[in-house]
Amino acid sequence: MADTTVKIDSETRDRFAAIAAARGQSVRSYLSELAIEEENQISLGRATAAFREAISRPGLLEVFDREFGGLPETQHSSRAA
Repeated sequence: MADTTVKIDSETRDRFAAIAAARGQSVRSYLSELAIEEENQISLGRATAAFREAISRPGLLEVFDREFGGLPETQHSSRAA
């Protein structure tokens, strides 16, 4: 992968350097990891929005229960003994 230059102010550069150092990483490594984490957060946000939209459809949960027998019981039931 070819190197490139990104122009940022010195305060931001110093903040990145301090964070990277605290994590025992180079700035290059830290920024690479940060970019991947941010991409993952964007993907998770999209998936969450799609899931929320899907489960908000009328009748969806009833169809799920009918087809798959509902959700399994958990050991930590909120029912009174």
